[in-house]
Parts: sequence; C-alpha cells; structure tokens
Amino acid sequence: MPRRWLFLSAASALVVVSLVIVLLQGDGSDPGSRDAGSVAGARASGASPTGSTPGSPSPSRTRTPTPSASPTAAESPGASVHAPSPTSSAARPAERSTRAVTASAPLAGRIKPGVTYRGVATFYDADGGGACMYDPGGDVLTGAMNSADYESARACGAFVRVDAGGGSVTVRITNECPGDCAPGQIDLSAEAFARLAAPSAGRVPISWTLVSPSDTGTVSVRYKTGSTRWWCGIQLIGHRNPLARLEVRTGGGWRALPRAGYNYFLAEDGGGCGGSIRVTDIYGERLTLDGIAVRPDTVQPTRVQFARH
Repeated sequence: MPRRWLFLSAASALVVVSLVIVLLQGDGSDPGSRDAGSVAGARASGASPTGSTPGSPSPSRTRTPTPSASPTAAESPGASVHAPSPTSSAARPAERSTRAVTASAPLAGRIKPGVTYRGVATFYDADGGGACMYDPGGDVLTGAMNSADYESARACGAFVRVDAGGGSVTVRITNECPGDCAPGQIDLSAEAFARLAAPSAGRVPISWTLVSPSDTGTVSVRYKTGSTRWWCGIQLIGHRNPLARLEVRTGGGWRALPRAGYNYFLAEDGGGCGGSIRVTDIYGERLTLDGIAVRPDTVQPTRVQFARH
C-alpha cells in the first residue's frame, strides 16, 4: 500500500479515537450517579420513610399518578374526604363524608361530653313530642330540657344518662321545659322517672351526662310542612350525637342555615332547598346527604349515622 494511504488511515483512526474521548467526557454521568438515581426512584415508589411529612407527594406520584390514588389526609381543617362508594351516587340516596374527628367536642354548646351536670328530675305526661317537633308516640324514654340547657334547640335529639340514688335511665331530649325549670333540671317522661324513683316522690336530685348510644339506627331528614323551592325548613331525626350545623349546597358553595327554636333549619329565601344537605355533629364529623327531595312533612331515611363516642 502507498505510504500516502497509510498516513491518511492512521490520521483517520486518531480522529475517531479523539471524538470518542470527547463524547465520553461530555456525558457528565458515571455508574455511581446512575445507581443513586435508581435507588431514589425505588424508595419514592414504596412506603414513605419514617418521619416524612404526611400528605407530601412522592416524586413517583408526581411523575406517574395512578388512578387509584386517593386524596391526602393533610387537607384544610374544613375539607371533607369522601370515601369511595361501591355504587354510583344515583343509586345511593345518601353518601357519608367525614372530616377529622377529635375525641373532644369543639362544636358543643352548653352541654359537653365528659361533663357531669347536677339538678333535679321531675316528670310529666310526655308522648315524645314537644318543642323539638319530633313525632309523638315513638319513644317513651324522653325528657324536656330546661331552657338554659335547651339552648334554642341545640339540645334537641341529644341522649343523656340520668342518675339518681334509685337507678339510672338514658333519655332522648324531645322538648323544652320553660318557666320554673332551673339550669340542670330535666322534666322526664313518667316512664323514665319511674326508673329512678317512685312517682310519689315527685322530684329527686339527679346528675346527668351526655352519651353517644349504640342502638340508634340511621338518620332521617324531613322538610317542614309548607316547604317549597322558594322557602323550606329542614329537620334531622335520629342523630346519635347533638347537631352543631346544617348546610345546604348552593351555587356559591355550602351555606349554613340558622336553627329555629322549634328545631328546623330555615332557608327563608329558598336557597339550597332540594339540594345536597351537609350536617355536622358536635365532634366535627360531617355527613353529606344527597337525593333528598322537597317532600313536606315526609320522613326520608338515609343509610348513614354519626360515629359513636
């Protein structure tokens, strides 16, 4: 082969080798850095390491979100986390929605759980009806709360255990005892009073506490007589814990309704009547109720209930 061609071949080989060296140096990666990236990816796709901030998205979730990802629990204090439903919302008249529930009752009024109240018990010929506007005849173990602790219907539907020297009884508050009833006093049904003392006693000292019973069934909703799309009153029946708030869904979001002394929440301008209803107990748990139509004076059952405390 001529020397000229040998020289050109050698020069070409040197150029190729130089280009390979330049490319390797400009890559900027090495086996160590690639291995570190692989380890980080594996850690992010697994369980969060101990001490990580709850609810902070992992790199893998940010890059490739999965259809099964659920909302994080670290939402704003007022946010609801809807549990997945096995059926569509059209098939369920009510869907449960909860927020973080504490052991205390931050939304309680005068009557608070864990507090023992003292007063006297009297009795009257009760039928389960009264100022709370519940239907009479369904429950004989009821009580009428004094006006101070009735607190403009906030005590309606509450369950309290009444203790006296002769026994104890759990009653549901269905009425108000105005006038001569002092703070701490409960005017019991005759059947409830008989569990504490002989009717001839007429009046006995008692202590009583708020309770959250187990056998309450599920809640129901009733629209007040005369309710329409332009004015309505809404009542919750059969709730395990005292209510703190009732809201209705409107175009601007959730709207809290004022509670009348006769235990109906009123939308006097009709806003939200016939839409979704959200109720909150004194522990902060919320139930969202869908599919409740405006049917005046009709008890509409749901499938949900507040948690027991």
